Amino acid sequence: MLETLRVKNLAIVEDVHADFGHGLNVITGETGAGKSILLAALGLLLGERADRNLVRAEADQAVVEAAFRLADSSELDLQLDALGLQACEDGMLILRRQVMASGQNRILVNGSPATVQALKQIGDLLVDMHGPHDHQSLLSRDFQMDLLDAFGHLWKTRAAYETIYQQRTDLQNRLAELDRDTTPVADQIDMLNFQIRELEQAELTDADDGDLAKEHDIVANAARIMDLAQSVQNGLVGDDPSVFNSLATIQRTLSELVRLLPDAETWIREIESTSIQIQETADSINRTVSRIEADPQRLQWLDDRMALLHRLKRKYGATVPEMLAFLEKARERRQSLESRDATLSALRQELAQCETALQSAGKTLGNQRRKIAGQLADAITGELRALGFPHGVFSVDLTTSDPQPSGLDTIEFGFAPNVGEPSRPLRAIASSGEISRVMLAVKAVLAKHDRIPVLVFDEVDANLGGEMGYQVGAKLRAVAKHHQVICITHLPQVAVHGNTHFMVGKAVRDGRTFTDIQPVEGEQRVDEIARMLGGRDRTSVTLKHAREMLANV
Repeated sequence: MLETLRVKNLAIVEDVHADFGHGLNVITGETGAGKSILLAALGLLLGERADRNLVRAEADQAVVEAAFRLADSSELDLQLDALGLQACEDGMLILRRQVMASGQNRILVNGSPATVQALKQIGDLLVDMHGPHDHQSLLSRDFQMDLLDAFGHLWKTRAAYETIYQQRTDLQNRLAELDRDTTPVADQIDMLNFQIRELEQAELTDADDGDLAKEHDIVANAARIMDLAQSVQNGLVGDDPSVFNSLATIQRTLSELVRLLPDAETWIREIESTSIQIQETADSINRTVSRIEADPQRLQWLDDRMALLHRLKRKYGATVPEMLAFLEKARERRQSLESRDATLSALRQELAQCETALQSAGKTLGNQRRKIAGQLADAITGELRALGFPHGVFSVDLTTSDPQPSGLDTIEFGFAPNVGEPSRPLRAIASSGEISRVMLAVKAVLAKHDRIPVLVFDEVDANLGGEMGYQVGAKLRAVAKHHQVICITHLPQVAVHGNTHFMVGKAVRDGRTFTDIQPVEGEQRVDEIARMLGGRDRTSVTLKHAREMLANV
């Protein structure tokens, strides 16, 4: 369950927190007080998109934090481990998200940095949010099929079908790609043979990328290099006045000085070391230059080699590894073309086998769906009887179709609200109030099969009132026996069913608007129900009515 939600600097919320309870938690308050901001905050913790405009004016960041406690966190811990996040401790999960005014986000899951995608995957296991317009999703056939499969626990059977369907799609794509290639096979093989031969004859090596240009510069400038090196060598150790000879003279002078100044011994050793380094440098220059030769034939070979590489790079890749990769792909492509007919025959045979397996898996899935379709229809019909449709009949119709990603069936939810009326597709029902109640009935049925611990409803009672509102409240309380339910409502008939009641209020202080949320009990709750019944002016009549409503739940 969601134990605590804290929100700071989000829209008109400065700093509020709510401690939720088991069962049905209702949230009430005047329009514009900020009720939906609390659910928006919860949505941020479930991976919804963050807009920096949500950050309260003059604040540098908004912070949302929630604590969830789960009786069994084993499934969630597996997901956390897969995401590289810390497991729950004693079933406690802590989510925190900071939205900066600059647009950046910082997310922590049990104290570890996480991504928005990770939040979404975690949130899918924790909370099912149902907004005021989500009932429209009930009109989608894909959504209807998901509901049926969830009710019947058919995900494994469906996954088996989907795996074969994807294999079928891959095979169809591979065949289509081969069919799209209209260039005659012989012409393609000729071109590939030319490309392969040209690259193989080049005998490419890693040295061709960098060492070749370096050697070309050395051979092209061999004479100048040898002249400069000889000049340096003469200056270091030549017969004419050189660095080495000068150091020898200095060393002899220091030998006389040491008899008069013993500390000069250190200077002698330093000069000796420098002389050795000078000699070693001269030897290194000699060894290197001795290997350089002004070879016109080698220079011509290097020029030709570099021209060849330049031409090949323009055709096959900017580097030697890229050209070698092109060569490998060309070989593979040639082999594929040479066996094209055999490949096509094998693919067609594999596709035929896949089609047979797909039909078998689809029929298995369809048979299981038909077994439970009536059970789902009866269960939803039963829930609708308690939501103001005493004679309503819900139906789930399945018809066989061509292979679809979800099976061989097309689904249609139908509803006949009154006696003597034919069942019509849900999309043909114009009343949003009726659709909302159907969605609530579906949620009530699935609640007994769904392991998601928290259900959130935002204005599920929209377009309802009076007795219908009371029945919706009773149904929400029944659902809350299996889940924690959080519901924003404008109807007192719904609010009185809450096990825990929160009131959201708005105030203006020092020219700023502030939202607050407080649990209400006893007379405070009576006062809030009376406000919902009669507006700002409570009367003895509305207060009496509020007490009676609370007492009769």
